[in-house]
Amino acid sequence: MTTQHQIVDSSLTLGQNQIISCDSDRSASEKEKRKSQDESQKHLNGCVPLSHQVAGHKYGIDKVGILQHPDGTVLKQLQPPPRGPRELKFYSMVYDEHCCDPVLLDLQMHLPKYYGTWTPADAPNDLYLKLDDVTRKFNKPCIMDVKIGQKSYDPYALKEKKDQQIRKYPLMEEIGFLVLGMRIYLVNTDSYETHDQHYGRGLIKETIKDGLTKFFFNGNNVRKDAVTASIQKVQKILQWFESQSQLHFYASSLLFVYEGLPQQTAQMKRNAGSLADVSAAPKGCPTDGEVLEYNNNVCVIGSMENGRTVTSLGQSLSNMYALHKKGCSQGHYNDVPLQIETSEQDNSLWKRTTPPNGNDNKPQLEKESHHMPAVMQRPNEVEVRMIDFAHVFPSNTKDEGYVYGLKNLLTVLQQILNN
Repeated sequence: MTTQHQIVDSSLTLGQNQIISCDSDRSASEKEKRKSQDESQKHLNGCVPLSHQVAGHKYGIDKVGILQHPDGTVLKQLQPPPRGPRELKFYSMVYDEHCCDPVLLDLQMHLPKYYGTWTPADAPNDLYLKLDDVTRKFNKPCIMDVKIGQKSYDPYALKEKKDQQIRKYPLMEEIGFLVLGMRIYLVNTDSYETHDQHYGRGLIKETIKDGLTKFFFNGNNVRKDAVTASIQKVQKILQWFESQSQLHFYASSLLFVYEGLPQQTAQMKRNAGSLADVSAAPKGCPTDGEVLEYNNNVCVIGSMENGRTVTSLGQSLSNMYALHKKGCSQGHYNDVPLQIETSEQDNSLWKRTTPPNGNDNKPQLEKESHHMPAVMQRPNEVEVRMIDFAHVFPSNTKDEGYVYGLKNLLTVLQQILNN
């Protein structure tokens, strides 16, 4: 063999070894990634990152995030103090079973239903707010998150924080709201179009109407039925703010949701689903041999495998603050003792009768319909709910900044409708 042939053979051997080494490294990397994902999934106790989240802290990307529990509820991880405890205090105050404040009772209809707090079975120091998923009843939910108010920082924010928020969107004080993200179902392509916070920050006074119109455009036409329903919902929230002077909201949002499927298609899907549900056990009810754990108005099957739900309503908020602060000082959240509460069905075949504050002890279930439940008979129903309450403060004056934002938002929605 010539010297030239030996060099070529050596080069080929070296190349093969490098390929084998790269494949081995890639295989090891993929195995490590899968192992990490499996461990993460095991730690989540069957919960998964919220797939239709359009804004806010996202699980796996930020330090805290939002998950979806196997029972369909949303789990919002408590933020570090003082934001997390402040939001917990707000929900606990509004949904206190002994609440008799008409202002707070009226506010409940504009918020996601609150089911107390939840902690994973194998991570007793992690604390989550357990909330209703307002998108759950929709087949193809179109979702938009809009921050409301002239200021996206609270009165106690440091100058650096104020300057940072102003730089993010200098027009906040003039426009009064900011689109943080949206997800629109396009019927012509059977796909979703998404836009993040950078899209919203790029909108100016001259383009804000077109920017919001995009949320209601389904690929064929502008969904003016959804615009009309959204206006009605926002008007009711504005009426609440006009009537109260005990709370101020900063960096809080409105979550818009409407059905993306055409009305006839959505109706057919709901009919098919309801007929199938007639012979099935209502969601949340145990089959033979299964044990129910009642957790602050939530009925959870096999809940010890999926973590446990705890409620702060029977425990003083000061203790909750102390526990949370102590846990955060140790790098995590501290545990809260479990309290047994009552079950509440979330099934389309049944309706519940509850007191005004929604925290009944024993909900009475009544058969609603053998075919189409009343809650599903409105395919064009729109949800507009207030979310994000880490910066809510007591006050004795009207929240003019939030009111300003709502009025400006209504003006733009009305312009979309008129056009």
